[in-house]
Amino acid sequence: ILPDEAAPPFLGMESNLRSRFMCVQEGCDEKVDEQRLDDVYTQLYVTTGGDIHINAQHEVTQIDMVGNPSDTEQPISPSDLFTPPAGKYKPIRTVLTNGNAGIGKTFLIHKFVLDWAEQRANQDVHLILPFTFRHLNLLRGRRLSLAELTHKYANFDNCKFKLLFILDGLDESRLEMDTRTNEFQEADIDVKAPCSVEVLLTNLINRSLLPSARLWITTRPAAANQIHPDFVDMRTEVRGFTDVQKEEYFRRKFKEEEQACSIISHIKASRSLHIMCHIPIFCWVTAKVFEDVLKMREELPKTLTAMYISFLVVQFSPKNKRGDGKGPQWSPESCEMIPILAKLAFKQLQKGNVIFYESDLRDCGITVRSADAYSGVFTQMFRRERGLFKEEVFCFVHLSVQEFLAALHAHLTFTKSGTNILSEKTTLLRYLRSKLFNTKIKQADFYQCAVDEALQNEKGHLHLFLRFLLGLSLPTNQALLRGLINGEGSSEPNQEIIGYIKRKIGENPSSERIINLFHCLNELNDSSLVQEVQQNLRSGRLRTESLSPAQWSALVFCRCLQVSCEALSPVLSASSSSLLELDLSDNDLRDSGLNELSVGLKSPNCRLEILRVSGCLITAEGCSSLASALRSNPTHLKELDLSFNHPGDDGTKQLSAVLEDSELSLEVLRLDHCGKERLKSGLKKYHCELSVDTNTVHRSIQVSNNRVMRRVAEDQPYPDHPERFEVCPQLLCSNSLTGRCYWEVEWTGWVHISVAYKKIQRHGSSFQCWFGRNQQSWSLDCSDSGYSVLHDDKRVAVYVNYPAGTVTFYRITTDTLVPLYTFKTTFTEPLFPGFGFGLWSRFSPGSSVHLCSTAGEASV
Repeated sequence: ILPDEAAPPFLGMESNLRSRFMCVQEGCDEKVDEQRLDDVYTQLYVTTGGDIHINAQHEVTQIDMVGNPSDTEQPISPSDLFTPPAGKYKPIRTVLTNGNAGIGKTFLIHKFVLDWAEQRANQDVHLILPFTFRHLNLLRGRRLSLAELTHKYANFDNCKFKLLFILDGLDESRLEMDTRTNEFQEADIDVKAPCSVEVLLTNLINRSLLPSARLWITTRPAAANQIHPDFVDMRTEVRGFTDVQKEEYFRRKFKEEEQACSIISHIKASRSLHIMCHIPIFCWVTAKVFEDVLKMREELPKTLTAMYISFLVVQFSPKNKRGDGKGPQWSPESCEMIPILAKLAFKQLQKGNVIFYESDLRDCGITVRSADAYSGVFTQMFRRERGLFKEEVFCFVHLSVQEFLAALHAHLTFTKSGTNILSEKTTLLRYLRSKLFNTKIKQADFYQCAVDEALQNEKGHLHLFLRFLLGLSLPTNQALLRGLINGEGSSEPNQEIIGYIKRKIGENPSSERIINLFHCLNELNDSSLVQEVQQNLRSGRLRTESLSPAQWSALVFCRCLQVSCEALSPVLSASSSSLLELDLSDNDLRDSGLNELSVGLKSPNCRLEILRVSGCLITAEGCSSLASALRSNPTHLKELDLSFNHPGDDGTKQLSAVLEDSELSLEVLRLDHCGKERLKSGLKKYHCELSVDTNTVHRSIQVSNNRVMRRVAEDQPYPDHPERFEVCPQLLCSNSLTGRCYWEVEWTGWVHISVAYKKIQRHGSSFQCWFGRNQQSWSLDCSDSGYSVLHDDKRVAVYVNYPAGTVTFYRITTDTLVPLYTFKTTFTEPLFPGFGFGLWSRFSPGSSVHLCSTAGEASV
């Protein structure tokens, strides 16, 4: 019941939500995996400002292809979802959050609700009402009021009370809501009057019902267009884990440092595994498998198929010890259940369903009682949930698990009956012929048909299914499934299908399909195309006339173009060239290199659209060659990045004229951070002068001439300021870093050389305040006994490459930079240099930092 003005607001509701969301299961096993959310939650990367793209392609392929966020996209804290952007004052009513399956949308909601219930954030909201579409689907056809739906019967329209409705999983909705169009008739709906759930939700979304209430809707990309843009005030996207967050996750799961490092290195070595680990639920699957495999002292899986076979085996590991080298011994119960679940997975994948109700189970010959039994045995893979009115909902733990089991069903069906369920009519004819003429259907025909079906699928929804199906053809994988799969395959069909896939790559399908076909080759343990291209790269010159179309595709897939401009020039001018983007930034190309490159750019065969040569020691001479090339081939290049060079007035004038010429295609020209100082070789071209932010300086730090900082015994008479470090002897500089920056410092005693976000805590002595002890800062500790300082060297350099997400620390010996450590992450807001001195509880007399100038020095 909504409170009156004198009553404490929703204390009972807060307690209820706290108990509901305090603990979570990462997988499906309610007893084993229930843990405190705060203990297992790893921060997700969430952005706002970009458009919601209606993604019809397979989501895993999109993760593989995604580039850097656009300039309009900005990271956002979940607690700021309903905060208007800077300079905007219109209240945000509806937020639509987009994200792939398993990327963490539901976990994000759980964290948001728990933070509210425990009064840590969003306290301007009086009541949160979380729903999921998978449970709302069960109310289809019922008539009930909004008050009945929420179990509240009071004054909902009182705008003094801020309500937040959460609708999780729009993509799972089977309700017929009329929200695609903004053409509607306003309805006067009483919150106590019964109507259909579809009508309630439609009017809640289109603002006819409770227009003052807030609304947060989550969805997978393909369903984002189900709500008209006029009904959405802010669009956000959950990007999953960054590379740093992946490592953080596995270090939490595996406490031993050596074991964690080994696992992280193994994942990084496999492109397919590393890409999939952007998805938090896949990290959980991987951790489950690795935990089991390491106990058995077996080899870690290197492909997706091997990973998911191992995940299936994990279900039976308590009963099946695999130390005899014969693989798991499948019980009669599992041999019966797995094919039935695999059939369910395939049938529902064909229909596009990821959640199943009683009617869906009946279509596959499964009773609810049987499904309950399956969820009790397959605790990690198959999940049962209770709806709002205790109805049961079933699903697999993730779409990829459903796709794996669907591929297993297709494989089992073919091996047992010769039926290709992807193309039943064709295969049935072949099957009848085989019986009539006593001929055997070739395995290669089965796999080739699967490749064709996947390529012809317009939405690419069979991409991951195809990878699994081909992976199941390997004898090594079939050995793990001995007992489920009768007999083992041979290498001959594999060689045929490998050749077939290479021919398909050479036919130049879309880039999404090319990438998936390379991943298919990886599942077949074939890397010959990539090796052939790498051989050409290592030779020192790309022989364009000898590269096949498939090898050109491999060149793009390799993402490996660290070759000379002399070798690249014929690549750009080759008649078969399809290179659209080239990034040579931070290489010492100089004018001579750009002149070589310009020869290729002049060719009418060159279709390059984006060229980045930032920080390449280029002057007006190179700019002149480049301008001439763009006039010779005016129709393709759209974006040119020449930042951190020295074009001078002449070079700037020539390139600006190209940009302003309407006959030329150039749309974006970057000439920022240019000047004579950028001609220093190495990192010193990025030198920036730091300035101390005196409002942040701890009172035990003395600052002289804005260059020397020293910790002293007596407190300095600094005025009170909310941004001043209260306990920790630290300070920040005022420089806001968002590009590439380099600086050097000389130090004595015990100091911390750091970069941090502006929001790092200033009050208290917890790790949330200390540089390098939290997610808001990165630090190098320097002392006479510290690992980061060797011998008597007292000079340290820092290089921040914000766009690349790296912070690198160096020690300096004579004219050489020696790398100490590099942090790799995705920065979500500007960085600020910072310095700390010892520990707050241990005074380190004489500790100091001196900012160095690199002007006029020899280059490093």
